[in-house]
Amino acid sequence: MSFDFSPYDADRPLLMRCTCGKDHTVAEHQKEQAAQSATTELIRRSQTEEFEAYFNAFVEASLIKAIFPQERERRNFLRAVGKGTAMAAIASVLPIASMQAMAQEAGKKPGTLEKTNLKIGFIPITCATPLIMAHPLGFYSKQGLNVEVTKTAGWALIRDKMINKEYDATHFLSPMPLAISMGVGSTQVPMNVATIQNTNGQAITLANKHKDKRDPKLWKGLKFAVPFEFSMHNFLLRYYVAEAGLNPDTDIQIRVVPPPEMVANLRAGNIDGYLGPDPFNQRAVFEEIGFIHILTKELWDGHPCCAFGSSTEFIQSNPNTFAALYRAVLNAAAMARGPENRELIAKVIAPQAYLNQPETVLTQVLTGRFADGLGNIKTVPDRADFNPIPWQSMAVWMLTQMKRWGYIKGDVNYKQIAEKVFLLTDAKKRMTELGMKAPEGAYPKFTIMGKVFDAAKPDEYVNSFAINKMG
Repeated sequence: MSFDFSPYDADRPLLMRCTCGKDHTVAEHQKEQAAQSATTELIRRSQTEEFEAYFNAFVEASLIKAIFPQERERRNFLRAVGKGTAMAAIASVLPIASMQAMAQEAGKKPGTLEKTNLKIGFIPITCATPLIMAHPLGFYSKQGLNVEVTKTAGWALIRDKMINKEYDATHFLSPMPLAISMGVGSTQVPMNVATIQNTNGQAITLANKHKDKRDPKLWKGLKFAVPFEFSMHNFLLRYYVAEAGLNPDTDIQIRVVPPPEMVANLRAGNIDGYLGPDPFNQRAVFEEIGFIHILTKELWDGHPCCAFGSSTEFIQSNPNTFAALYRAVLNAAAMARGPENRELIAKVIAPQAYLNQPETVLTQVLTGRFADGLGNIKTVPDRADFNPIPWQSMAVWMLTQMKRWGYIKGDVNYKQIAEKVFLLTDAKKRMTELGMKAPEGAYPKFTIMGKVFDAAKPDEYVNSFAINKMG
């Protein structure tokens, strides 16, 4: 055990407490100082005209991409109606464009916000980076909001606090609002996904003793952890082992373990591995107890992980407040996407109040230059990314996996549920109101482990898997 004070060292001060007067170690003090310095620099960057222009372009480009996932459709639409008409159409689309405009004024005029004191929950993982960093960087206060970001122990508690209205908005696992809205595993309460918090950002980590079991076909009998049943982690782990010919319900064990407890359980031998969120994959390498078997980016590049959302009731009752909140989170997402900001962000979110993780671990995750625990240094810049678009085809894929593994049964109206929960846009309705032909957007195809997913054919897709729990 090491100490931060040395009573018999003439060259060091005797520090029973930090010289700043707070009850923490010198190392913790230095961490806080680094975070404050990084925060100051990021705030400076966020206040430049360059960033403001970048942010506005980022939001508009994200919206255009959301409505027109196919480049050919975007070009044909612009050629057909012209730039002016297209901009008018986009300005009428919810939630992003109109919320952006509303939010620009919401925090500036007294009385325009229905509610200013908000409580937002988060799990201490890098997926929550935009929600977390928006607090110290002042993005919430800039919108006239007094936001308390509250570290929460686990996803079941997040769910319960949202259902009980203890939180106004929250960090969600992307499939959670779908499950809660359908009353699967909980009381039925309509919820909405406003943005995806991050894409990629997960990995399968194995204990060091399994370095000779890199082939998932050899995993029969192993015990794995996931953070929650209704999570991309659970669905991707099941998908991965099933593609290797194993039944995830009979050939391996899958148990729910809160992310902050995964490393301790791996060290204790309670589990053989986990498909978990970062930084806990990298933390296992840092602690020299595990190795990164595979990044989930390699299974589905650009897959969603966590989301930001709220209850439908809150959004409808507090449209201006939600608009301001939305803009603050998008601001943070835009900054988090910049590679030049990642090292500073790692310093900002490392302290105890947020992730309480070694800065080195967070830097490796966010920059994508990392040790894999197998003796390699890898460079994967988009190991974690922060693309905010909540594609509705992502929601449909999640629903197919919920059906595949027996969480929901019978016929599923995939598109109806996806469009109610994932607030991509109501572009089609708004454009029709303007007398324009609505494009076929919001449902881009994805490729998962070499297999193309077409949201227009969900039942065909889910029925194509030999290993399932639909019988």
